[in-house]
Amino acid sequence: MFKNFLNRAHPLRRSLQQEPYYRFRSFAELDLAASWGLRIEANTASIDDWLRLPGISIHQARSLYQLTQSGLSFNCIEDVAAALSLPVQQISPWQSVLQFCYYDLDLRLEAIAIDANQATADELATIPAVDIFLARAMVHYRQTGPYKDLADLQKRLRLTTAVAVELLHYLRF
Repeated sequence: MFKNFLNRAHPLRRSLQQEPYYRFRSFAELDLAASWGLRIEANTASIDDWLRLPGISIHQARSLYQLTQSGLSFNCIEDVAAALSLPVQQISPWQSVLQFCYYDLDLRLEAIAIDANQATADELATIPAVDIFLARAMVHYRQTGPYKDLADLQKRLRLTTAVAVELLHYLRF
């Protein structure tokens, strides 16, 4: 019980809660975060996710991200090391948080990514969670100004959380 209290009060835990993309300063911090359940999925990681790892440069993070976006899959830490032209031993501490999941690229669904501030009602109605009435309301309420983000759209249209979650991957602002 006392150990759980210490873990919750740990300064690193507070930093992780306050900064979603906290950049780890050492492998010891990374190991501690891994013990709390932090994971980064190598094949879907963003540049910001990669930059959390100690010792990685922005150039390396961009390179890893671009490789996965082009369809390359990492199966193990050795693949990541090879992509970066680094010895495995140099990045092996990353293994504590990296996960390597397999994704069938033929089955992967691509989100439509419709601009909520430019699309017509008919275009918006192609989104699975949007019927023609909601689409027309979205067009109507943006006359007072463009939607800033999903939260702004949700507030203006009084959408439920469930509907907002369904729209998350289909709209851009």
